[in-house]
Amino acid sequence: MAKVRVLILRAAGINCEVETAHAWELAGASPEIVHLQELRTHSWRLRDYQILTIPGGFSYGDDIAAGKIFANQLQVFLADALQEFRQLGGLILGICNGFQVLCKAGLLPGQHPKQNLPAVTITDNLCRKYEDRWVRLHAITTFCAFLKRREQYELPLAHGEGRIVTGSPADVLLLHKLGIAALQYVDEHGSATQAYPANPNGSMGGIAGLCDASGRVFGLMPHPERFIDVSNHPEWTSRTSLEPHGLDIFRSAVESLQ
Repeated sequence: MAKVRVLILRAAGINCEVETAHAWELAGASPEIVHLQELRTHSWRLRDYQILTIPGGFSYGDDIAAGKIFANQLQVFLADALQEFRQLGGLILGICNGFQVLCKAGLLPGQHPKQNLPAVTITDNLCRKYEDRWVRLHAITTFCAFLKRREQYELPLAHGEGRIVTGSPADVLLLHKLGIAALQYVDEHGSATQAYPANPNGSMGGIAGLCDASGRVFGLMPHPERFIDVSNHPEWTSRTSLEPHGLDIFRSAVESLQ
């Protein structure tokens, strides 16, 4: 069986592409790192891949707002290619800065066949400082291609603009009801929380990740590529049952295509 091919899209300021490629390799895929300018010039290349990934970093120095310039380039130069890619069943993953890009490009939360989905953006952490810590997460959707292997996750995050906001509490409830809210911050007891530091950025509804209505486009603020081996976890020497939760996200996507 041919390996699933993954395009990892980088641009100025992206700095997690190598780790992300390694994660896809461990998951059984065949990744390739491609510069945004190359894809702009040869957008037909997307047809050669089954998964598109936008990794973390600080694209274009996060000028204007985190991910905004990268998002503008997708909207202006690659909108048609991305639409075709999605129609052909391709998967799209955005990690941290990549998640910010997907939201600001309108790819998340995307469109729903029966509902008008609210606009969502990602802005400054409510604590007004950069957060670098491990968090607990619960998968709260049933149809996301990236979240099929487990329900509970521990992952590291690192960001200054990770707070997911929308227009009203009613909008948040709708995202939860439709399964568009895909990952939620939980406390040590597994309960959804708005309390700091379990919810480190103050995201509305405790949302840590979103998927679109198809389940094929997924973005999250934590970094799954930073937990692909048990030794990545700070408690790896004392927890005998530890598994690399981040690797499961990449494996789930590969398995869904195979």
